[in-house]
Amino acid sequence: MPSYMRVKRSREAGHSEMRYGFTTGSCAAAAAKAAAYMLLTGIVKEKITIETPKGISYTAELLEIDRRETEVSCAVVKDGGDDPDITTGTWIYAKVSYEKQEEQKLAVRIDGGAGIGRVTCPGLDQPVGSAAINHVPREMIEKEVLEVCRLADYSGGLRIEISAPEGEKLAERTFNPRLGIVGGISILGTSGIVEPMSSQAILDTIKIELRVRREEGFDYVAVSPGNYGLDFMKKTYGYDLDRSVKCSNFIGATIDMAVELGFQRLLLTGHIGKLIKVAGGIMNTHSREADCRMELLAAFSVREQVDQEMVRRILDCATTEEAVCLLEESGKRKPVMERIVERINFYLENRAEGKLKTDCIVYANGFGELARSKGAEEWFTLLEREQGQQI
Repeated sequence: MPSYMRVKRSREAGHSEMRYGFTTGSCAAAAAKAAAYMLLTGIVKEKITIETPKGISYTAELLEIDRRETEVSCAVVKDGGDDPDITTGTWIYAKVSYEKQEEQKLAVRIDGGAGIGRVTCPGLDQPVGSAAINHVPREMIEKEVLEVCRLADYSGGLRIEISAPEGEKLAERTFNPRLGIVGGISILGTSGIVEPMSSQAILDTIKIELRVRREEGFDYVAVSPGNYGLDFMKKTYGYDLDRSVKCSNFIGATIDMAVELGFQRLLLTGHIGKLIKVAGGIMNTHSREADCRMELLAAFSVREQVDQEMVRRILDCATTEEAVCLLEESGKRKPVMERIVERINFYLENRAEGKLKTDCIVYANGFGELARSKGAEEWFTLLEREQGQQI
């Protein structure tokens, strides 16, 4: 279900409409497109429009325009909509300049400038040494700039530098220092938009979507905390979870609502970085509520007799992806993950008080599926029947 439909359904249910915003990735792509346009055409732009991955257009006002013979820079101010975070109001700059190529061919190189973090630990979206501009924003920037190049009939090289002058100070209030991202904020976003994150609005939306599915005659429901889980299920098993329910961090509340509405079965699919918390009985997985990922991974590693030095290394990891790599190195990834999924399912069924049969699939970006609960296999028959396709 598209995000704007989620907001619309909430409004139709009697709640006030909440305004979505746009990610730092969208801001960077808009600024880069505008700077490239002004550099290659010589025409000043005061506004620019891009298409977000979600399919929603974003028209940005351009500020601080600085035009020179071989480079142009401009800024876009991030608007987080009704989900303001610490980057709302941040000025995101893009500077586009000509870059000589050994061969005369169209090429775009993207890097980070002042206030954009640098990756210093493995296991993150970008390799060590790279600017903390995640892959989806990079794809957005490249797509928009190449569109301008084709329009201007330009076939040379361009260098794009994204910066955020307040980024280094803002980053102190984020998880970046703990993740090994130093010197600034990250440029993020998978959909290009920021969905309203009022807790009550999310809970209302989850319940509406569960009710709709129940009224369609289904007594089972597949849920996932967010976009990554939806993408994993679609890519790996061909099941479009966007037709089902996105539960955000509210895993316990979603189970409560599923029980209340009379569902008989629930499948939870998610990344190890989110669901490891559920293995500790944590039912609201927002980082403000709890962040004991490495401690739990270390505890399960001890349970499966991973050696002491490896457990210490796991405790020192910045990301769960990195920790999974260490478990692979130890030869214990499979038993540890199976134990984790077993414990996740224990807490899911405990929350449901025996009124709902639950199953779980956990994955990591670098490994795909890590483990599944014993009953998860039956879901593929259910999903195949529902979609009329082979999974």
